[in-house]
Amino acid sequence: MISKTTIDQVYETARLEEVIGDFVQLKKSGSNFKGLSPFTDERTPSFMVSPVKQIWKDFSSGKGGNVVAFLMEHEHFTYPEAIKYLAKKYNIEVEETEQTDEQKEQANERESMYLVSEYAQKFFTETLWNSEPGKAIGLTYFKERGFTDETIKKFGLGYSLDEWEAFTKEALGKGYKLEFLEKTGLTIVKEKGGGENRTFDRFKGRVMFPIHSMSGRVLGFGGRILTNDKKAAKYLNSPESEIYHKSKVLYGIYYAKQAIAKENNCLLVEGYTDVIQMYQRGVENVVSSSGTALTSEQIRLINRLTKNITVLFDGDAAGLRASLRGIDLILEQGMNVKVCTFPEGEDPDSFAKNNTYEDVVLYLQENSKDFIQFKTSLLAKEAANDPIKRADTVRDIVNSISKIPDRIRQEIYVQECAKIMQISEDVLYNTLAQIDKKHQTEASKKVKKEQKAFEVVKNDAVVEKVDVQYELERKIIEVLLLYGDQKQEFEDLVLKENEEGELVLEPEVVEAKVYEKVYLDLQDDEIELSNEQFKTIYYKLIEKLNEDADFSISTFLSDLDQETVSQVSSILMEEEQYVLHDWERRDIYPKEKQIGVAQLVGETILTLRCNLIKNRIEKLKERTQDSQGDNTEVLEEIMNYLQLNKLLNAKLNRVLS
Repeated sequence: MISKTTIDQVYETARLEEVIGDFVQLKKSGSNFKGLSPFTDERTPSFMVSPVKQIWKDFSSGKGGNVVAFLMEHEHFTYPEAIKYLAKKYNIEVEETEQTDEQKEQANERESMYLVSEYAQKFFTETLWNSEPGKAIGLTYFKERGFTDETIKKFGLGYSLDEWEAFTKEALGKGYKLEFLEKTGLTIVKEKGGGENRTFDRFKGRVMFPIHSMSGRVLGFGGRILTNDKKAAKYLNSPESEIYHKSKVLYGIYYAKQAIAKENNCLLVEGYTDVIQMYQRGVENVVSSSGTALTSEQIRLINRLTKNITVLFDGDAAGLRASLRGIDLILEQGMNVKVCTFPEGEDPDSFAKNNTYEDVVLYLQENSKDFIQFKTSLLAKEAANDPIKRADTVRDIVNSISKIPDRIRQEIYVQECAKIMQISEDVLYNTLAQIDKKHQTEASKKVKKEQKAFEVVKNDAVVEKVDVQYELERKIIEVLLLYGDQKQEFEDLVLKENEEGELVLEPEVVEAKVYEKVYLDLQDDEIELSNEQFKTIYYKLIEKLNEDADFSISTFLSDLDQETVSQVSSILMEEEQYVLHDWERRDIYPKEKQIGVAQLVGETILTLRCNLIKNRIEKLKERTQDSQGDNTEVLEEIMNYLQLNKLLNAKLNRVLS
């Protein structure tokens, strides 16, 4: 268990905008930050971060919370793992007690797989540095590639002994279960017969490249064989598992994420050594698709950090044309693409190894071409003087342009293509229109097909009724969170009889803190919140505001369970979604909520009273309808409530019909 002291220190030190900024490209929006949702596929930002409140809200998925909630949602951390991650980021020493065997047993499957993968990474690293075969084979290979000791250690590179069960035996001896060794793909299990199993190390005799998530967790491995065994694959990756999905992972993203955001550009290469060599040379904004075809999930990962991708190709890359499919996928995501090819015989690894940082940067600047220029020049060479191939080339380029969601950018690329290919813009626009029409027809057919498959009888739309009580109780929680410790002058309403014997509300000005005013008013009226979750939050807030002179939202949230944290974040960030619309650009200036806090508190409580009176009147009316006896007393009570309701609504400037 992690000590309360450590947890408190983590919450006090961690800055939400810094932590989320490692995963999402955030832009300033008033006092907040906004960015693209890391949980859904969107092109318009709906993700808001409040540095003041230290909470976030994703309006596209409905998720929200504090810094720990973000890591638990995004990285699938457990609560202790999120605390440890933040402690490591901010150099906070973690005080914790040793886990019992029972606690280890309770760890869920995903956690167990992460623990096994982390152990494997440490084992392979120790084998590389401390065993004779590791130093003689693995370390020698990495040194021959030009990697320094610092680089090898930073990327956690290792070596798996050329023995059938070296890793598996060691892991089992340390108490790790065979079930999770098999599920992570580190160990291959085969039936021997007679109910016995035989185990093998998957990465036997390979140098090891651990593959990390964006937060630095070990998800899987890539292993390279160093012998000339033609039967064995040169590179071998971990199989798909509960924690490793190769289509959703980019090698090097953990080390590159800050540089990508800073440079506002991501360099995309093919292999592990390309990433490491470029990083070692000082070019840190580089990632790899790990030798697999680029996927839309990988592109979205980059899209959170930058809108710009530069794809680096080998000088003699076979199948360069096939790689262009990846560019079309990038364009579909609305991103900007450049392409850079290296001189013949060179790749990012060798080029970075043989040139200085300045030379590498200068080469990338001078040789990165816009995708249209690159694709045109590449396909034009293939077409040469063949009119049919030339027509196919134009169609291919226009097809790529059709993938771009932005119409203005489409038009600019059409103009560029017309110049390079010496063809009229009208022809290109017509071709583009035909492609768009084809896409629309296909989409329409798909929709019709889905509609036929799921025929549903249409009902008249039911208008959802607003739960007034729920909304008012929610507003009380919001008021306490935002302004609970503020001192204000309030106008109390005292019910008195005037000279004519009529009931009137006379105002009396009192000074009090907001939480005191709310608590006393609700107590005087014997009002209790009906929503159980709001009731729990309400009493915790009153207690915290009463005890703590320096009340802060982030400290309050640190003591709540994550479900309640999410609920509180939704309450606090609800109105921030309107900031996303940027009303001020349209000369619409919403009123600041801080203006008239006392009025807001007073009106909320008055409205709550009116609603409760209204409900009480309805119940009394039901009693008169059900009763056959004398209803004089009940009717008198109804009249008193109606008179009070009229007075309260008059105070709220509402006219009752």
